Amino acid sequence: MSLAGEEALTNASSTALETPPHPPASSQAEKSEALARHSTAAAAAADVEDHLCLRSESNPYGLSFAFKNPEELVCFKANTLREINSVGNSFGSSGSAWHRSNKIQKSYKPQRSYKTQNAAIKRMLKPVDELVAEARQETSDNQPQFRVAVWGSFGLNIVLTVLQIYAAISTGSLSLITTMADAILDSSSNLTLILADRAMKCVNPRRFPAGKARLETVGNIVFCFFMISVSLVIIAFAARELVSQPMKKGTETFRIEPIVIVCVAFASKLVLYLFCFSLRNRYSHVRILWSDHRSDLLVNGFGILTSVGIWLLSAIAEFTLLASVTASVETQQLITYVCLTHSFVIQGIDTVCVYHSGPRLTAEVNIVMDPENILAETHDVAEALQIKLESLSHAERACVHVDYETTHKPEHAFRKNL
Repeated sequence: MSLAGEEALTNASSTALETPPHPPASSQAEKSEALARHSTAAAAAADVEDHLCLRSESNPYGLSFAFKNPEELVCFKANTLREINSVGNSFGSSGSAWHRSNKIQKSYKPQRSYKTQNAAIKRMLKPVDELVAEARQETSDNQPQFRVAVWGSFGLNIVLTVLQIYAAISTGSLSLITTMADAILDSSSNLTLILADRAMKCVNPRRFPAGKARLETVGNIVFCFFMISVSLVIIAFAARELVSQPMKKGTETFRIEPIVIVCVAFASKLVLYLFCFSLRNRYSHVRILWSDHRSDLLVNGFGILTSVGIWLLSAIAEFTLLASVTASVETQQLITYVCLTHSFVIQGIDTVCVYHSGPRLTAEVNIVMDPENILAETHDVAEALQIKLESLSHAERACVHVDYETTHKPEHAFRKNL
């Protein structure tokens, strides 16, 4: 298989990608006959057909021929181990250990790259309708868990706030006062996230034509700065207590109730942390709650400075989403391949730009079409592509621009002269 199409997909922002002409049936038959001459290749092709359910129009670049089935990966691993053993025997006992470990480390890289390549091929060759159906099914399946994570965290934080207020008032301990302040702000921050999520779902299209998806990121940033503020207040109170400690005499009376309350709070946060762990990469809201539970565990176990660093990194990550950071390479590859295979009328792609607009994505695509085409045909193809891109998971909006050549300068300037 020629790797030109695959290399083009790796750099999704590259310009002037040309769609290949659809191969005639005779060329497909010749490829099938050539594959049938080799039993291994025939088995690989059959395995690809079983796993990918390919259609001829969805695989114009022949990406399926680069798919490595499990048998090929096993053979590759066996050949690598055989090479390692031969290297160890040739260098003897003195240098064999170093060369063997070096070879083992290098052998993992090709295997990981093949697995990554297989995942990319499966993702790109899967029809868009199937991707949309899987995303909807996953969302509906995870909706009960999402509600439990959000409302369970909010309800538990309310209960823990009441318990820790009692423990702090009854003992007067600074450490319990700081955990009480942390619990109060936890509840306030949870309420902020819930209100931001509800505001995001109630959209007036005339006032907010692009939606309110960025409110989720704004709520996450507010939550992060809430928790950073709590951590800094705790540090300030602790420093003041350490300075004034030599002036105090005697010790406080030991009570078992506050210790039990702190242990219950720690165990509850651990359970919520484990529950939110599986949903953290699917919902931005749950990811922030997961970070909150992790921070609370670290505060109780390893110190407050760790919590400050974690929340600062979380806030920076949310800020980059608002600043329109580029999407992941896998997402750019998928959108580029969808554009290339959308219609035979599309002659090529000038540019593909995919970036975050809050938690979701905006795609700007410049496709190339024949200038002799009628306006109705050009419009219908571009509009169908826009609808297809906006149906993808995590896509907020898609803008499709039609060109008739690729030699012009970029349409958008990065610097604005005011």
